[in-house]
Amino acid sequence: MNDARRLFEVPGPGAYLLAHAVGCLPTAARGAVDAALFGPWAAEGSDGWPVWLDAIDRFRAAVASLLGTRAELVCPRPGVSAALFSLLSGLPRKVGKDVLLASRYAFPSIGYAMGQCERLGYRLKLIDGDPAAPSTWNDAIDDRVAAVVAMHVHSNSGLVSPIAEISARARAAGAISIIDVAQSVGIMPVDVERWDVDALVGSCVKWLCGGPGAGFLWVSAELVGECAPIDIGWFSHAEPFAFDIDDFHYAPDARRFWGGTPSIAPYVVANAAIDTISTIGLPKIFAHNRQLTDIFAKAAGVDLDMRMRGGTLCLKADHVEALATALIEAGARFDRREDVIRLSFHIWNEPVEAARLGDIARGFEIRLA
Repeated sequence: MNDARRLFEVPGPGAYLLAHAVGCLPTAARGAVDAALFGPWAAEGSDGWPVWLDAIDRFRAAVASLLGTRAELVCPRPGVSAALFSLLSGLPRKVGKDVLLASRYAFPSIGYAMGQCERLGYRLKLIDGDPAAPSTWNDAIDDRVAAVVAMHVHSNSGLVSPIAEISARARAAGAISIIDVAQSVGIMPVDVERWDVDALVGSCVKWLCGGPGAGFLWVSAELVGECAPIDIGWFSHAEPFAFDIDDFHYAPDARRFWGGTPSIAPYVVANAAIDTISTIGLPKIFAHNRQLTDIFAKAAGVDLDMRMRGGTLCLKADHVEALATALIEAGARFDRREDVIRLSFHIWNEPVEAARLGDIARGFEIRLA
């Protein structure tokens, strides 16, 4: 057993291959919740708020470190959809720009949130074509586009979007670029400065192993002060403890997107998870993922080109039902999206597991989705 595996509570008895869905619980999380949530609650009651809000500040700082940015530009949100709608609802409107653009292969919840913005006067446009090809985006981003929402890694194929190229094309057309990193943060490098994007949404539930409920929104320093989100609450206020119903003014930083009374537990869990992931190191996790993917491919007798893919193996097969049955009988924990089998190797997985699964896949004519 590798040393890093001991840092997680890994479901068994078979190989757990669902980091792309819900990462394993870090062993540090239970104690962290007791110390940062239950302890102050039991001892201080209402006076526990300073400790709880400190946990939120820690979360903002931890996410900022992952993204290569500043904490004041990060806002906690319960999930990606909430973060995206809050941002879209508050974007400055420009005459003649009413199109919200995304790939048809984006995670459906992204489309749902964008679609509701039609009630605000926008039009949703979903584009076909390979989302990993710059030409797909270049051809679709025109002067009518107000905002482009792109998945860094696509959940049903693992394809990586050309983020820097999308951002550059959007900027040239006077559009806002927004990136969803839910399927990449924690396994692949995310660098908002290098990408030169305007905003980013993400979640800790997958590769970061932070559990559900700890999402986040990052907005660039140039954009944040121009936004006036609709979905607000007292923590969106520049002075949340002023309690003056006749006087609302937005927080000067990304907290303007925050909303009402925040949940605390999800961010305490996420803090423990990000600490754990950071201690292991993202380069080590990514290298381990690729090592096990290579072992799997060699055992399966196939060549899997992962150069433009994220951490998840999204596989098709000539006999997908039979392959799925064989994997289940071997105790593997994975999932399916129609004819695509999805499995992810994280730091807790062992080379012997990858080899065994590859042996099972041999003969099924597997290929990347």
